[in-house]
Amino acid sequence: MHHSEAHFQTSETFLLSAVLALSGGFQDAYTYNVRDEVFSNAQTGNIVLMSQHLMEGDWMTALHYLFPLLAFALGVFVAEQIGHRYKTSTRLHWRQIVVAIEFVLLLLVGFIPTQYNIIATALVSFACSMQVQTFRKVHGYGYASTMCIGNLRSGTESLSIYLRDNGRRRCARRCIITASSAFLRSVQVQAAFARCTSACGQSGYPACCCASHSA
Repeated sequence: MHHSEAHFQTSETFLLSAVLALSGGFQDAYTYNVRDEVFSNAQTGNIVLMSQHLMEGDWMTALHYLFPLLAFALGVFVAEQIGHRYKTSTRLHWRQIVVAIEFVLLLLVGFIPTQYNIIATALVSFACSMQVQTFRKVHGYGYASTMCIGNLRSGTESLSIYLRDNGRRRCARRCIITASSAFLRSVQVQAAFARCTSACGQSGYPACCCASHSA
């Protein structure tokens, strides 16, 4: 698939990316506020909280943060395998398969009782990782639908490159204008010198004398 075709495919549209980002944020808020304050997307937060409980000797609570981490890694692995196996499928796009699995898992989580929160958070983390592995671009630019830090970094980097390149283009334009002006001035000087030399020759003066005067 050429880059121009991939640039306009449905999975990279801004609308779909916004919907996925909304879904990712909701899932994180859901597991943190309803399922024992465990993140489904922000695995860095899970690592920090797990380490804190380990240092306090609270091993059972630490497990609540370990399982989502493992489930997240497993989700990335499964999504990559699906993409590889069904990438050339013509009947059903492999991203649709991932979305269908995510839909079923999140629907199932809604019926899991609170005493099984550790299972619920692991399933949500699994679904989130499949989403972030599957939908990775918007209009050709890399982005993450379930976390903010990468988007903040890449967005700020793109802004810096845009401003820098525009500055270079403005500088190039100034250089071209300056060079053109200098060239025109040099042509004008040469023309004036030629006219002066011709006038001097007609008056009987040598050209070198005219040159010394014009300099």
